[in-house]
Amino acid sequence: MRLWRKFAIGSAAGIILAGGALLALDAADKAFPPPLDKADMLSPEVLDADGQLLRAFATAEGRWRLKTGVADVDPQFLRMLVAYEDQRFYDHGGVDVWALGRASLQFVRNGRIVSGASTLSMQVARLIEPRAERSFSAKLLQLARAVQIERRLSKQEILDLYLTHAPYGGNLEGVRAASLAYFGKEPRRLTVAEAALLVALPQLPERRRPDRNLQAAQEARKRVLERAAVAEAVGDGEAERAEAVAIPMRRMQLPALAAHVAEAALRKQPDVLKHQTTLKKPVQQGLEAVARAAAMKLGPKLSLAMVMADAQTGAIVGEVGSADYFDASRSGWIDMTRVNRSPGSTLKPFIYGLAFEQGLVSQETIIEDRPADFFGYRPRNFDMSYQGDVTVREALQLSLNVPAVKLLDAVGPSRLLVRFRRAEVRPALPPNETPGLAIGLGGVGITLKDLVQLYTALANRGQPARLGDGITGTPGKLDGEPLLEPVAVWNVADILSGVIPPAGAPQRGIAYKTGTSYGYRDAWSVGYDGRYVLGVWVGRPDNSAVPGLTGYGTAAPILFEAFAKSGIATTPLPRPPAGAVRIAQSELPISQRRFALNASGLLVASGREPAPQIVYPPEGAHIDLGAKGGDLSPLMLKLQGGRAPFRWLANGKPLPDLSRRRTQQWQPDGGGYSKLTVIDSAGRAASVGVFID
Repeated sequence: MRLWRKFAIGSAAGIILAGGALLALDAADKAFPPPLDKADMLSPEVLDADGQLLRAFATAEGRWRLKTGVADVDPQFLRMLVAYEDQRFYDHGGVDVWALGRASLQFVRNGRIVSGASTLSMQVARLIEPRAERSFSAKLLQLARAVQIERRLSKQEILDLYLTHAPYGGNLEGVRAASLAYFGKEPRRLTVAEAALLVALPQLPERRRPDRNLQAAQEARKRVLERAAVAEAVGDGEAERAEAVAIPMRRMQLPALAAHVAEAALRKQPDVLKHQTTLKKPVQQGLEAVARAAAMKLGPKLSLAMVMADAQTGAIVGEVGSADYFDASRSGWIDMTRVNRSPGSTLKPFIYGLAFEQGLVSQETIIEDRPADFFGYRPRNFDMSYQGDVTVREALQLSLNVPAVKLLDAVGPSRLLVRFRRAEVRPALPPNETPGLAIGLGGVGITLKDLVQLYTALANRGQPARLGDGITGTPGKLDGEPLLEPVAVWNVADILSGVIPPAGAPQRGIAYKTGTSYGYRDAWSVGYDGRYVLGVWVGRPDNSAVPGLTGYGTAAPILFEAFAKSGIATTPLPRPPAGAVRIAQSELPISQRRFALNASGLLVASGREPAPQIVYPPEGAHIDLGAKGGDLSPLMLKLQGGRAPFRWLANGKPLPDLSRRRTQQWQPDGGGYSKLTVIDSAGRAASVGVFID
């Protein structure tokens, strides 16, 4: 009886001591938690629209440490890792007692370490809290930390930490950084040979680096493949075949695409680790490859920039800020997509678009290309020659200067800039100057990004898109009035798609325009299909002249090559909208057969000037403007002939303003019959009666 009493007392004391020890351990655990916050010191990453890595930045201490999770790596690699490093990983609580006992017994028998007992949890503890010495006390702390980590994290979270922090030699940490550096790919799909090497390296990363110690790396990989548990994990015969695969002998550079966009992302959000962009990695790789090749041909000190955007969504899918970010001779650090430069002739399509929209000309209208004086401004063609009488189509395709200035004089420079504001683009005028005719030939400053934003309207039936900045800006279609009417946009595209490609360039079904600024400082080319717009700029960042630099000869070949290397299939240009047709010159109304201005600056036709004629709406037409719903839409009025300015009357009541345009909008008060009248400056009138439904 006394024996039982002693046993009971002893048991109770043991329970109390054990409980006290547990309480003490729990208190110590709370007082000295593992430094898991150190695991958050990771490399910032810049990603494309699909989450692919464009560029990574080293940590503050110079480490390539990319966040890696279980979902980021090949499942077979995980099986091999656990089979080689910690077979009972999913069963123990941080310390593998069986492995610890085995290692201790082997040490006693052999007098040296035969096998280790370090679990993956213990390795994570060592990685997040490294210690210089390898003492018994350090090992005990590692054991305690492993238990603490197991109490706080799931097995997957522990694996995530290992996959992110495991050392791979030099400044490489984590499986993703190692896979990118040694294999040039993400670790989602690894061969058995690649996975075995990544399992082997972290034990002795410096001694086994394949780029420095190839033989040691081969032997370490062989030991992994010969482990029975690993061979079982990879399948019959796979380990033997993997041993014969060559090991990479050099370390590759981690992805370093979109340097300027990546730097801008880091400046905008320095505390964010993952920066999502609108770029597409395959497109970006293609554009940068073209830029590198072009830079070698361009010669020293010349740079180039490119912007490719989706005209429907506004997303910038590719952007190159300079020929080479690290080339100081080209001032490569300057992002030339955001610098104001003279656009040369690249704004001409919008001048012609306005002229088409206002009914001033058609594609086959004859216009003179001869020396002209616009109140002291005497534009000359690029080659100093003149073509005489040409069609409007030829004038735009040949980028003749005098016809463009004549049309700009008719539509008005201020009206052109107002239209640009619909696309949220405001070109920079010279200080203290108002809009003048020189803007048609590049007498303003505009960025490549803004120029591409303007051209999104030409690729998108007149509706421009907001490009954003490719990082945090929100792209999308701009609400409000279109930059140009669809018929005018189609006419411009029909002309530009007929421009002959540069020598040796394939015909890709794109419309494009080139430009060369005054003094051979900037060469431009902007092209588009039915979905994407690509703009190219070439020049010197210091704005100095480059003899021989031209848009057609220098920038256009790069444009076509970049379209081809972008990997994007050509989208057909939009189909003609209703009413869009190329009319033969003989079938044009008299007022559109030849474009000319009289001494007063008024538009006149050759020969006898015809009286005004309302061409839309036609006499007696029933037009559905939504009268039944009570919310009437405006009616577009169009005329031919006559002499500007024009006065319109609706049911005898004059519309507010005189107009020199041959188009006008009228907002009806209600449904039913209405009489519309137009009177020109010579007092001649024309009328039609219509029914508003």
